[in-house]
Amino acid sequence: MKILIVGAGGIGGYFGAKLMKAGADITFLLRDKRHKLIQEQGLTVETPKGNFTVQPKSLTADQLEPIYDLIILAPKAFDLDDSLKSLAKASSHGVLLPFLNGLSHVETLDQLFGKARVMGGVAHVAAMITDTGAVKQLTDLNMLTVGPRAPEHEALAKEFIALCKQTDFDSAYSEKIDQVLWDKWVFLATLAGMTTLCRGSVGDIVATPYGQELTLAMYEECCSIAKASGQAIGDVPRGKAIEMLTKVGSPFTASMLRDLLSGQKTEHEHILGQMISKGEQTGIACQLLKTAYTQIAVSQMKTMLYL
Repeated sequence: MKILIVGAGGIGGYFGAKLMKAGADITFLLRDKRHKLIQEQGLTVETPKGNFTVQPKSLTADQLEPIYDLIILAPKAFDLDDSLKSLAKASSHGVLLPFLNGLSHVETLDQLFGKARVMGGVAHVAAMITDTGAVKQLTDLNMLTVGPRAPEHEALAKEFIALCKQTDFDSAYSEKIDQVLWDKWVFLATLAGMTTLCRGSVGDIVATPYGQELTLAMYEECCSIAKASGQAIGDVPRGKAIEMLTKVGSPFTASMLRDLLSGQKTEHEHILGQMISKGEQTGIACQLLKTAYTQIAVSQMKTMLYL
């Protein structure tokens, strides 16, 4: 299987490097600056269990050919359009496997390429690019869940997961990948909403008198939206999410908080804004989500004035 990964950031760089170590045929599609850096010094991944460097195949958009069986998309949600433009020469062949936050990207890709070419994928990892260009894993969490959204790519999904099983990160094949996408979105909207609203970690929030109560209220607000949309959150993912969202002493934050505090563009439209939109379509008030969204939107407006 020939795999093209668009970008070498927290998700694409981390999982791509791990797959390379397991012998997978990986090529990265990169912007000129990132391409030059990785060709010169390799792709370094820093993890809590140790660091390693791989020397990947990489190319830029003008060098692309339609020869890939699987095309992994892992940009920030607001960079999807640019990623698709860079992919133009390779997008006529192969199944696309997006690992983006929210759900609107799936609808966009379905419209552009047809559902038969858009697999479902969910990535759980906290990682970022450091000042030196390395990919740094921030916690032990590292899992990919993949599943078919149409019969045409069921075999490919299973083949990809078989590759993942040869690595040291967690992976799972799901027949209900659309539900898994909703499970993550509900969790992430709560995590991003609360940690940005409070400018602190999960542990900071639950250490206050009302932090846990508000966190659970926001999570239930998101769960109500999922249920009204026909994707009710099951007991198992609900239990796992609540445990992570209310863990005493947890340093866990959403990447949206890191982006917000560093003056970067955030995914609030895709994670919070579109969750609110789904809620309003089903008659849910979304007051807590709207509060979280509004404080980010105000900060982003101020940030954009200085960019």
